[in-house]
Amino acid sequence: MRLQGKTAVITGGNSGIGLATARLFVAEGARVAIIGRNQQTLDAAAKELGKGAVALNADVSDYVAMEKALGEAHGRLGGFDVLFPNAGIGRNTPVGGTEVQVFEEVLRTNLTAVFFTVQRALPYLKDGASIVLNGSVVGVSGSATYSAYAASKAGVRAMARSLAAELSPRGIRVNVVVPGGTRTPIWSRHAATEQAMTALEQRLSTQIPLGRLAEPSEIAKAVLFLASDDSAYVQGTELVVDGGATGAPFGAPIYRLSSK
Repeated sequence: MRLQGKTAVITGGNSGIGLATARLFVAEGARVAIIGRNQQTLDAAAKELGKGAVALNADVSDYVAMEKALGEAHGRLGGFDVLFPNAGIGRNTPVGGTEVQVFEEVLRTNLTAVFFTVQRALPYLKDGASIVLNGSVVGVSGSATYSAYAASKAGVRAMARSLAAELSPRGIRVNVVVPGGTRTPIWSRHAATEQAMTALEQRLSTQIPLGRLAEPSEIAKAVLFLASDDSAYVQGTELVVDGGATGAPFGAPIYRLSSK
């Protein structure tokens, strides 16, 4: 098992990509602390993950609460081998129709909180640990009405390179997983019903060369690679997991010419 005996901390570990990653880490032998702000989903995740997991309630943008949660995780599990600051939010921020507080909330949660999660975890991170940040294809490809989200994820990419340079003397690796469209609760604000979600998935899938959204478990496998010793010589880089949406966009179904 690739994480046998190791300890990992995952923010937003109670749903979506974070929960899928927690499941995989536990299966690979890790003890995992998941941090989230919804007690109900935290309890459900903890029950599912079993004795190998600790669930802690904290909002990543509440830096005092996060400091306490990370300290508790260290007290219960010991030093951290892996840190996955995964928690994030999506908001529509159209130019001409966005309130300042909405824009700043996205940046505070998706970018500023990531930095301070790393900073507050630093005393607990072992030399040679792995930090995996969560980016997005939206950070590299324009998406209308998503300026704040795009800026936050582009900032994560740049920040990862700076953190990698700064933490290399301790052998701490910092890399970014860059998911494309993935079946997670983040889409619920765009599709309130199951029928609407199906229609949304079908529309999004036409823009992806592999013709479908990713499953959270597929992103989790990429995180596992970056977290484990399999990537021991990978530093300051990005692993894009998007079905070809950024690397081969014109292979998407919407661009394919009919053979008839």
